Amino acid sequence: MIIVTGGAGMIGSNIAAALNAEGHDDILVVDDLTDGHKIANLADLSIADYLDKDDFLARIEAGSLGRIEAVFHQGACSTTTEWNGKFMMEVNFAYSKRLLHACQALRVPFLYASSASVYGGGSEFREEPALERPLNVYAYSKKLFDDYVRRTVFDTDHSQVAGLRYFNVYGPREAHKGAMASVAFHLFNQVERGENPKLFGAYDGFGPGEQSRDFIHVGDVADVNLWLWKRGSSGIFNCGTGRAQPFRAIAETVIDTLGKGEIEFIPFPDHLKGSYQSFTQADMSRLRTAGYNGQFRTVETGVRDYVEWLKAQRSS
Repeated sequence: MIIVTGGAGMIGSNIAAALNAEGHDDILVVDDLTDGHKIANLADLSIADYLDKDDFLARIEAGSLGRIEAVFHQGACSTTTEWNGKFMMEVNFAYSKRLLHACQALRVPFLYASSASVYGGGSEFREEPALERPLNVYAYSKKLFDDYVRRTVFDTDHSQVAGLRYFNVYGPREAHKGAMASVAFHLFNQVERGENPKLFGAYDGFGPGEQSRDFIHVGDVADVNLWLWKRGSSGIFNCGTGRAQPFRAIAETVIDTLGKGEIEFIPFPDHLKGSYQSFTQADMSRLRTAGYNGQFRTVETGVRDYVEWLKAQRSS
């Protein structure tokens, strides 16, 4: 059995889809379906079972789930604007610690979602504690778990533990995320409603639409997860493309693919000032040194693929 927590979410469901594509269907999806709209991400997948996240944790700690090949732990509160620290630490830190220890006790490979948000407003994006300065409680919860793994696992006799620091992920199966969905998703919907795609104006030394991130297609994220599992490598790895591209490139690709729209710039929101990453670019040296030689889509290629997927979904 292969377990995917957060399996009804964006990255988790794409990992499950990638597993299906390789012939795996003995998959246990773990999630919290209080928001039942997320079943749209599961409807076309072949899975063996589903468990609520709390029932699952009790069962894996009791060792009652049978043979487990791997756990892909993608479940989290990923709302970067959430400031309820008690809730965030319970969901992202305490839960992850318990699951980590259960996997270690069972000698089960444990691959988990970290985040590039741990780097905060820094200019270097390398997997080193000295470069990690979180700007919000979400990022802090991710950094604290990374530090916990570093302190309690890597210097011990352990089964596989790999953390992936996702940069800006976009692509299929994110409609349930609402405001937290990718810029590509929001710009597509704006243009389809007959509006112009909107980007932030000048801020933090960057011109209008020139704030830049390392944007990675979710299909490439799933590929890295499966490769790491098969490789058996442990460590904390950046998961980006190694290229920073401006938000403007996303808007231009959406406009070119749909054949309509013109970029409109809006004032930078006050509530994001001081807690916003204006630039990210993954240092991919550690993953490449581990042996990964897969290619990553550019914004121009990945966003075009995604817009075509969204169009097909809308017409089906």
